[in-house]
Amino acid sequence: MFALAQIFLIVANSAAAASALTAPRSLDITLPDGAVYINPLDYNVVGADYSQWRTNDSNSVGFNPTNTTPPFIQFFDQSFLDITGLNATIRLVASHPGFAVAHEAPIYDPGLNAVFFASNDGGTLGYSNWYNNSVVSMVNMTEVDEAIADTTGDVNVPIQTLNLSDTVQMVNGGTGPYKGNLLFVTSGRALLPPSIVLVDPNSPYNATVLLDNFFGRQFNSLNDIKVLPGTDIMYFTDPTYGWLNRFRPEPKLPSQVYRFDPSTGQVRVVADEFVNPNGIAFTSDGGTAFVIDSGAAGGFLGYNATYPATIYQYDVDPVTQSFENRCVFAYADAGIPDGIQLDTNGNVYSGCGDGVQVWNSNGTLIGKFFIDTTVAEMIFTKSGLLIFAEEYIYLANIEAEGIDLVVS
Repeated sequence: MFALAQIFLIVANSAAAASALTAPRSLDITLPDGAVYINPLDYNVVGADYSQWRTNDSNSVGFNPTNTTPPFIQFFDQSFLDITGLNATIRLVASHPGFAVAHEAPIYDPGLNAVFFASNDGGTLGYSNWYNNSVVSMVNMTEVDEAIADTTGDVNVPIQTLNLSDTVQMVNGGTGPYKGNLLFVTSGRALLPPSIVLVDPNSPYNATVLLDNFFGRQFNSLNDIKVLPGTDIMYFTDPTYGWLNRFRPEPKLPSQVYRFDPSTGQVRVVADEFVNPNGIAFTSDGGTAFVIDSGAAGGFLGYNATYPATIYQYDVDPVTQSFENRCVFAYADAGIPDGIQLDTNGNVYSGCGDGVQVWNSNGTLIGKFFIDTTVAEMIFTKSGLLIFAEEYIYLANIEAEGIDLVVS
């Protein structure tokens, strides 16, 4: 009798396994035009010639087994349709070939309907270094809307460069608007210090530095910043990329995440044990923080695929506002995750080596906006998701909306 029961159990398990292995290879739903569904079951086993499933043998270029021409939308789960909607497209809306004008620090100002952003500081095609500053620019989203309304193809709206004060050196992160101003962090340049700085979004773009040291010690090279929802408290990351990209001196502080209260001037460390902390974001209720460690990207030391390309998740203590209970949220399969944003449903977006990757709140990869080149950042606007790919800016007109980053 026991043996017979075992036989029935084996048969049942075998049937379940067969059912899983013969699961539908396509989604029984309509996808946006040009979108592609990748069934993970089809690629759980790829054999020795694994490199054929990527667009080249680099760690920084993406998984495109269908050889679909980019840019396109890549589905790994049908829930991604809730983000894209049926009419989603990816279109080029602005460009500056030969200059990495659109790198990081995106801030969408809904009052001006404009997006501000910074060029690559110290990297390829950034033309910024120990002796030369990066630039901050903007695109008018009303002009984008008008341009794309007249065609189904790509457009190229003007990019306006801002003439900022010399106190603003190597902008790399941004958020806001913060009480009517653009809130930037700078990486500093040469012996000029990294800083947190407010910039008026209107000409002449007056700048006010809020912080440029930790008890008299210069930071390494500030990278990203967000405000804890419901407060005025600023959190920022400080990796060593200024030194690794040869525009800052050798670092004198650990790679850490800091909390800064501009009302009291108090600044303290809330997280450490990173190779290089990068993007930072919060859930809309402020209860969870995400911090990226992009340690795999090592500047002049090269790319080390055994180092982190990882998004970590923390609980935010409601009393102390410190970061607790660190755990891995996600690991990027292409390049490094860099900038990070959340939508109103808690999905997490990050710029990676192949475009924008999107995970649900459980850390499962559900889709990509596949550009097939490095994307450092993106930002939600009224028109959709604006994607920054160094020389090129794309717009994905999706249904998801970003959490409110405006601080009144």
